[in-house]
Amino acid sequence: MSDFTDEGLDHFLQNQVDLRHRQVSKTVEDVQKIIKDLTAEVSSKDSRFQSIANSGVHSDSLKDQPALISKWTALLRGRCTFNPAIQVLTPTLYLISVPVRGLLGYKERRTHQWRYYTLSGSRLLSPVREPEKLHQWLELESFTCPGQEWHDARVAIEGDIVPAKVVSLFKELLEAAIKTCGLTGKTTVLESVGTMVRVSVETSEAQVEVELVPTVELMNCWPKKARWPRLLKRWPSTERIRCIKSFGYNLMASSNYHWRLSFSRAEQVLLGGIDEDGGCRRKSYRVVRQLKEDVWCPGNKPVITAYHLQTLLFWTCEKYPRSKDWKNLKECVLRLVKKLHKCASQRYLRHYFVRSYNLLKYTNANELDDMAKKIADFLDNPGTYVR
Repeated sequence: MSDFTDEGLDHFLQNQVDLRHRQVSKTVEDVQKIIKDLTAEVSSKDSRFQSIANSGVHSDSLKDQPALISKWTALLRGRCTFNPAIQVLTPTLYLISVPVRGLLGYKERRTHQWRYYTLSGSRLLSPVREPEKLHQWLELESFTCPGQEWHDARVAIEGDIVPAKVVSLFKELLEAAIKTCGLTGKTTVLESVGTMVRVSVETSEAQVEVELVPTVELMNCWPKKARWPRLLKRWPSTERIRCIKSFGYNLMASSNYHWRLSFSRAEQVLLGGIDEDGGCRRKSYRVVRQLKEDVWCPGNKPVITAYHLQTLLFWTCEKYPRSKDWKNLKECVLRLVKKLHKCASQRYLRHYFVRSYNLLKYTNANELDDMAKKIADFLDNPGTYVR
């Protein structure tokens, strides 16, 4: 049996984890440039869609809120090199939010209306399925100042902004933009099931797949479904919680009728300042992510992505809020691995902000069981894998 040592961990970090981080950073730069050019071209043809350069606090709608922009910049200075619209799920799979404009003054409403229509706008005899816990309807009446262009039948039905219609329109514009920008050799729109725009992008490092999702960004508001923070929890601090909530959340066009809640800015702030006390939380997360990608759950479409591991890290930070709990890297890595093993075995991982939602609800059970077995083998002899 190989020893699981601090020296082995340091070697693993320097020779595998750091190398992967540099390669992914270079790939993200290439992808960001291509998608920025494409979305800028799309925006020039239809101003409802913005370039990803205008995502988050860089949105045109926030130019009159310099304090919020300044706060965001200060929080992530030197910590976040990626565009806030880009989420790296695996080294070759990215999720990119494409911000939309023209929807201002959002106020969450309690809706009781049944939807009796198809995506073409024809009437149904029975109602459309109600949204799940992480999804919701989006009505034009929810905004005090919806642009007239959003009343367009190409994106709305009976006062509802329909994600499938928004995605369909965006896909048409994107396909034209690829030709206009001369990127047909580097970028290809892939076939996809459901409301998703999948694009293959050739970079200097690797060929990657990008999922592009039109997104409504909602600043300075927080959804009722996200009952966070929980009572009597010591992590994060009250000041950090107030800051996180001020950046709001997103609604992503990721299903036919319903918009999916996303907390990407909140998660970036949490992750950005996670080791302010000198702890090793981020290092622990990176080690586990590397093992997940190399050993337990490799491939372009794994059942567990970096997003799941990030969520697991947040739950662990909440359970172990003290600085002294995050001083020993070896112990912290094993703690995260054991929690991941429990999640895979039980096929259950709570969403961090909407805790009633199981992120593994629709995940392939056999693949999770296979992953749990591999993690169990690691826990029996971690020194074999980390050296």
